[in-house]
Formats: sequence, C-alpha cells, structure tokens
Amino acid sequence: MKPCAIIPAYRAARTVADVVRETRAVWPVPDAVFVVDDGSPDDTGELARSAGAIVLTHAKNLGKGAALRTAMAEALRRGFNVAVTLDADAQHPPREAARLATANIDPNALVLGIRDLVRAGAPRPNRISNRISNFYLTIFTGKILTDTQCGLRRYPLAATLALGGRDNGYAFEAEIIMRAIAAGMPVVEEPIDVYYPPAHERVTHFDSVRDPARIVRRVVATLIDVRLAPIHLPPPIRAEASTPAAQRGFHEIVNHSETRQ
Repeated sequence: MKPCAIIPAYRAARTVADVVRETRAVWPVPDAVFVVDDGSPDDTGELARSAGAIVLTHAKNLGKGAALRTAMAEALRRGFNVAVTLDADAQHPPREAARLATANIDPNALVLGIRDLVRAGAPRPNRISNRISNFYLTIFTGKILTDTQCGLRRYPLAATLALGGRDNGYAFEAEIIMRAIAAGMPVVEEPIDVYYPPAHERVTHFDSVRDPARIVRRVVATLIDVRLAPIHLPPPIRAEASTPAAQRGFHEIVNHSETRQ
C-alpha cells in the first residue's frame, strides 16, 4: 500500500498547520499529506502549505464531499492507492490516522473509524445526529453500522472513486458507505480515539438539524440509485501489499517522533 492523508479544510486557519505538521511527522510515506482548501476566506491554504502539505484549492466553498473527491482524484493521479481522511480541526489525532494507514486490514476495504462519543465528550446534538444516521443506514444496507459520520476513515482510492459518490456535503460519507456495501466492497469498523476540545474552543461547520436531514435525503436517493445501476469496481489492490514491514516502519516513525518531542 502507498497511503496518503487527506484533510478537507474550511476556515481552519487556527488548527490546520498543527494538524499538517503532526500528520507529516508520523506518516509512513513522505510528501503524502493533502489539504483541500475548500474556498476558505482566511489563510487556511497558505498555512497548510507552509506546514508542508500539498494544497488543492476550490475557488468557492463546495462542501466536504466535493473536497474529498478532489483530493482522492489527485492522490490517485500521483500514485497513491489508499487514503486516510482526517479533519482539520484537530479532532482526529494524527497518530490514529497513521495507525489506520498501516493497519493490517484488507487494503480493498472501506475502513470506518468508530468513536466512543460519550467517553470522548461529544456534544449531545452530534450524538443524536449520529444515531439517526446509523439507524437509517443500518436499515437500508442490512448491515449493522456503529458510527456512520466519523471523518477518520481509510479509503481504497480507485474503488472509492468508482463507486460514483455524488453528494458534495457531509452526506457523501453516508452515501459512500451505502455504495460500498451495494458494490460488495468490504466494510470494516475499527475503534479509534478522538478529541473534542472544550465547548468554547469548538469550531464546527456541521449543522445538527439541517445536515442530518440532507443525509437522510441522500440515503434514500442512493438506495434507489444503487438498485437501478450496478456498480463495477476496478481490480483490487494486491492483498500482500499490507505487510508487517509497513507496520514496523510506522512504529519506527512514531518512536522517532516521540523521541524528538
């Protein structure tokens, strides 16, 4: 596997540089951190670039789904075959992202990060909207899903793009789960740690009323779409690419990073 990190970012000037630096410090592949500046009116893109990210820019704000597709297409063009996505607000520890990147899990699987929202101190509206999304996706896919809104995931790039996700916003992540299951792509859940800052420091662009409603609408539309149009996946990534050597390389990078701190 050749994994990259993808960080969609909108008005993230306060946190994005630290997220990029910490991710690059533990990543098992050099020059592999992509940031999509999704039409930010602040210095998000410039700060990410100065921290060492490959920055892709949207002239206007298109949404998280659009940002993910932009980065996935560019990463695939540059030779990466797997991507781990994490948020620009520092909610997802880069060490956890790097752990997913090298986890000994089928490289052709969609790997979903699973949070303990109560233990992490997630706001109540977030927990409620996540339960709603989990409920509908479990019913419509026939697969029990524990956390359908977590942004820390591992995607096989070519196969994910072939799924044909259409939503430009947060609903893209729910849509991709449905399309993956419909296409027969393995979907694996992996427990992760997340960090929720104190309430006065939190910055979110997720609307706990509007966005869950959009997710439900997209789920229904996708349910119809996947029944009408079969999805054909590209040839799989060679399973033997996920090796103990990659795991050793990750731990060496992490240990070296900790020694420097």
